[in-house]
Amino acid sequence: MRKKTFAAAALLAVASLTLSACGSGDSGQPVSVVSEEAGSEKAATVLDKPFEKPDLVLTDTQGKKYDFREETAGRPTLIYFGYTHCPDVCPLTMNNIAVAKKQLPRDQQDKLRIVFVTTDPERDTPAALGKWLKGIDSQVVGLTGDFDTIQAGARSIGISIDPPRKEDNGKTVSDHGTQVIAFSPKTDGGYVLYGEDATVDDYTNDLPKIIKGENP
Repeated sequence: MRKKTFAAAALLAVASLTLSACGSGDSGQPVSVVSEEAGSEKAATVLDKPFEKPDLVLTDTQGKKYDFREETAGRPTLIYFGYTHCPDVCPLTMNNIAVAKKQLPRDQQDKLRIVFVTTDPERDTPAALGKWLKGIDSQVVGLTGDFDTIQAGARSIGISIDPPRKEDNGKTVSDHGTQVIAFSPKTDGGYVLYGEDATVDDYTNDLPKIIKGENP
């Protein structure tokens, strides 16, 4: 069997991570191992040890408190950390998921929770998030809040985030991991991981199984 490797929260304290701005490169040096069958070309990686849902209590696009664990309990859920000023990977990832979701029957669409958590909360206010997500899928839950809370929540599921920074050209960028994590409605565990190369077809094929808590 060949191995895929991804950053894991338990080892972040001792790992030397190298982040890239919104998917312009590798999101971090691998520090944990996930098994995958030889020859597999699936975009989805089923994790040997699912993540617990992050303890995230943030603010949604309506300015209301949103407890991620409570609101998504028992529901198939996808979570992605990114920011609205991202020029490439963030909008592409979210649009891929949104297009795939629209291929589902209405009842399955209503079951699925898609959550976008900003990595740039200073600029991504509830209003800014709501405006941006409206052009993608109005059912997507957009969350913002305290950066330290967001960073800790992301780390708990193996996703690295650095505070937004200004480049020499004056632009502010957010360095963050670009993985999408899927949580099972059966166990609430984060059991499937997608990288930034996942396509509309990948999500279209996999979402019906994720909604049932099955392995894609």
